[in-house]
Amino acid sequence: MGSRLTEEQSDFVAAIRDFARRECGTREQRDALTEGGRTAHDPGLYGRLAGLGWLGVCLPEEYGGAGGGLADACLFLEETAYGMVPAGGFITTVIAAKAYERFGTETQRREVLGGAVRGDVLSIAMSEPGAGSDVGALRCKAERLPDGDWLIEGQKTWISSAHHARNILLVARTGPDKHGGLTMFHLPVGTPGVEIRGIETMGGDEVNDVFLTGVRLPADATVGQVGDGWKQLMAGLNYERLFLAANMLGLARRAFDDALAHISEREQFGRPVGSFQALRHRIADLATEIECTRLLIRDVAADCDAQPDRLFPREASMAKLKATETAKRTALEGMQMMGGYGYATEYDMERHLRAAVVSTVYGGTSEIQRDLIGKTYGL
Repeated sequence: MGSRLTEEQSDFVAAIRDFARRECGTREQRDALTEGGRTAHDPGLYGRLAGLGWLGVCLPEEYGGAGGGLADACLFLEETAYGMVPAGGFITTVIAAKAYERFGTETQRREVLGGAVRGDVLSIAMSEPGAGSDVGALRCKAERLPDGDWLIEGQKTWISSAHHARNILLVARTGPDKHGGLTMFHLPVGTPGVEIRGIETMGGDEVNDVFLTGVRLPADATVGQVGDGWKQLMAGLNYERLFLAANMLGLARRAFDDALAHISEREQFGRPVGSFQALRHRIADLATEIECTRLLIRDVAADCDAQPDRLFPREASMAKLKATETAKRTALEGMQMMGGYGYATEYDMERHLRAAVVSTVYGGTSEIQRDLIGKTYGL
């Protein structure tokens, strides 16, 4: 696909942009939908996206989806991020949904994928207080009981969208082997013993602690095979990293356009500040980096769609690394170019920065991505 979109994809992008302009086009609209920037997800607006059929963009038609590919989902994420559409639950939903699609039972797929298309939010719970980048160190334990049910005890942390979710895809330890002892579970949020507590962050209402105390799940709650959780997680890396990259590409584009608009209008010393070489060269560098990021994401997405059973660990990590670092740099440079206005909450740039700066941490830090890329070269 490269940088070119099909006619259908171009129409899809145009429709998303029109929706974003109508529903989130003003600061007043966005503040009303996000509690003044405190939350990244508005259930009412998310329901309208479901009504348009967009939430199932890359889910199979037999479960109500549109049957599109990763490239289509990346376009949706890029454009909703650019339009500042508060649909923050979509990323975790589509990441978890793809795991259910590949490894879940038919009953699980019909419930979970169908629900995602209709507007249900999914969350995925891996990280723990002692297991972040080293997911294989997690200690949340799932023990099989004599009647075949599972008893789960433990804590998860930094879990995105759990407070909006209907179901959580839980990764727990079922055996002593570091990687071979992990299993995925289907966990309805209303299950007795599940407690969700929000974690205050500078990004607002985003992540949570999830406490699991005496949680009982039925024998058929496993998603995939017992002990295959690690392999199943690795199989989903293309999706997770590409989706996060596409989201940050949209944010980088928005931060760039906001900065460009400001420096084109703001005058000092009798002319627009953007006409000074120092800022003009910054804009040139950022525009080049954003374009490189866009081409990389679209190329990797096209490769993944063409070879859905193949892992692209190097390319997916490159996309995530490049997009998140570019978004962070663009927001920082945007704030610098806007001066005090970039720091003021009256403008969106400080919001862009808060959203961008954490992107180099979640979903695998930039340091982890670089390490993974290096390993693919035999280092």
